Amino acid sequence: MPPSPRISPAEPPYPPEIEARLAALMPAGVPPLLLFRTLARDRRLFARFMGGGLLDCGHLTLRQREIVIDRVTARCGAEYEWGVHVAFFARRVGLDDAQLRSLVRGGPEDACWAAEERLLLRLCDAVIDACDVDDALWAELRGRFGEEAMLELLLLAGFYRTVSCLVRVLRLPPEPYAARFPA
Repeated sequence: MPPSPRISPAEPPYPPEIEARLAALMPAGVPPLLLFRTLARDRRLFARFMGGGLLDCGHLTLRQREIVIDRVTARCGAEYEWGVHVAFFARRVGLDDAQLRSLVRGGPEDACWAAEERLLLRLCDAVIDACDVDDALWAELRGRFGEEAMLELLLLAGFYRTVSCLVRVLRLPPEPYAARFPA
């Protein structure tokens, strides 16, 4: 049995602005994520967190975005966040079982990745391991991504590193429908 969260989530009824945002975030019939409900305890923190998200149409494809999120959360051991993203997006962006396993247990050298995706995994690993990107990797990335996309990649990796820390420290148990790390 998973541990109880360290901070109890807010319970309905939520303030109107939080209720509206939760309704907009979740698919019909799916209750708000435990992470969102926990942050909803404080209107200011909830608003700031939601304002920092990058789940809109930006400079990356949905697949690129999800590869970065899934790799960062996997490398950080944040099964809660990894499982939610895999449940909602993995099949939609064409991530197969070998790729999902690689995101958690493998690396950029795994045969299941295209060249550009290997670069994304290397970027994530560099951000997690060193909070830096060496000049050689930077040059390779810049050969495929514009400056705005590079900024988005860095913000995305950093934001989900923070989210990973948050969900782990809070000891959030997996959502009932979430994927689990492959064995």
